[in-house]
Amino acid sequence: MTLSLSAILIAKNEERDLPGCLDSLKGLTTEIVIVVSSDTTDKSMEIAKRYGAKTILREFDDYARQRQASLDVAEGDWCLWIDPDERVTPSLAHEIRSVLITNPPFVAVNIPFSVFFLGHELRWGGLGREKHIRLFKRGRARFTGGSLHESLLIDGPISTFSGKMAHTPYRDVPDYMSKLERYTDLAAQKRFAAGKRFTPFHRFIYPWELFSRLILKLGILDGLPGITWARLSAYHSWLKYDKLARMQKENCL
Repeated sequence: MTLSLSAILIAKNEERDLPGCLDSLKGLTTEIVIVVSSDTTDKSMEIAKRYGAKTILREFDDYARQRQASLDVAEGDWCLWIDPDERVTPSLAHEIRSVLITNPPFVAVNIPFSVFFLGHELRWGGLGREKHIRLFKRGRARFTGGSLHESLLIDGPISTFSGKMAHTPYRDVPDYMSKLERYTDLAAQKRFAAGKRFTPFHRFIYPWELFSRLILKLGILDGLPGITWARLSAYHSWLKYDKLARMQKENCL
């Protein structure tokens, strides 16, 4: 007996990426659940319904709760957590089908990622070995985390696939910069709430991050896309600590 699979997603203004993501799931899932943020202003909801997805409009509070809302209404034996800017590759789909046919002893799977930027797969700079738990047996996992980074609590053994998830988090530099303010705001707020503080060491975080990604992690081997990614990532790291310093100053700490 083939087990059922629910794809679970969250979306806010994802009309550009959502169709490609849902197309990559064709013939694989028995159900698609999409939780759309209530402040979405584009056609994400319409696209979700057009693909026959079970859609829920929900006010965004944090990423973990938003994702848990999608899991709570899923009905498949297994669930695949996927984002609109991600695609299931044919090799990954083949391995997922093997799980649904054999009902293996593990309850979750670590899936390797291929990250693409400026039309190039980034193999170096710390990205070539990226893996995340994205496939899991429903009832044996729960989302945890908060405003920025969420993760899964897994009850049982975990396996690892070789088939990859393709991820294009930013289509170009302007797209990266358009998301930078929100992400660094959330990162600084999370650190401040956790009691972390800006120190003199953080003044050197930009050159250190750039050197680490380009030289120590060989990001330079990815050419111009790798160099651009390293510079943006280093700036991202510096900016969130700069905002943390401003929070300390505003609170007289």
